[in-house]
Amino acid sequence: MIIDTHCHLDDKRYNDDLDEVLKNAKEKGVEKFIIPGADPESLTRAVEISERYEDVYFAVGVHPYDAENYNKAYLETFVSHPKCIAIGECGLDYYRLPETKEEIEAEKKMQKEVFIDQILWAKALKKPLIVHIRESSADCLTLLDEYAGEEGGVLHCYNADESLLKLADKNFYYGIGGVLTFKNARKLVNVYPKIPQDRLLIETDAPYLTPHPHRGQRNEPSYTTLVADKMSALSEISRDEMERCTTENALRLFGI
Repeated sequence: MIIDTHCHLDDKRYNDDLDEVLKNAKEKGVEKFIIPGADPESLTRAVEISERYEDVYFAVGVHPYDAENYNKAYLETFVSHPKCIAIGECGLDYYRLPETKEEIEAEKKMQKEVFIDQILWAKALKKPLIVHIRESSADCLTLLDEYAGEEGGVLHCYNADESLLKLADKNFYYGIGGVLTFKNARKLVNVYPKIPQDRLLIETDAPYLTPHPHRGQRNEPSYTTLVADKMSALSEISRDEMERCTTENALRLFGI
């Protein structure tokens, strides 16, 4: 089977057909789903979905774009839920920064403080992290190396920065999604073989980053099969073996 380790099923784009989306995924062999906690406003929706569907789990956290809205007291009300299996997605994102030097430094400082707090929180709870890294590899590597616990986590939508491969030794996994199928994904395709096979995870980031040949459409968990096909080809192993490997990795990391 396949586990989609990162799909935003709480997104409003699934409000009208979530049953069908999950049914389609199950028919393609996708058996379990993890909703990352990115937006506190949709967290209750994620919890409701996890309670309605046996094979859906969720995480609690704040995306770096929403760092200024970080309310740990609110998030703490959800972490004891039996379906909460991770902290995140959290991390650093320097793609969209303010214009002035002072504003940039203030933004980076805030993101780092919120990220560190969530890293330490995951460590205290003994839960893995779901980490978002965009144009911030050096700072993320420094913070994870210094503060992360033995539970490790996953580098969501792994950005092909080879410096991050050293985190495999700290029990971090690498989330591979639709980007691997893009024609312009040469860097990821070249780095992919260097990722230890026992550290690979499959994800969609649905409804975003839809794999080829469906780019431009809403992404959904059933498309993990396209990612698995590409991973299988690059790893030079069978699809069945790729599914077995990534499923064992996900079960081991998230304890589900």
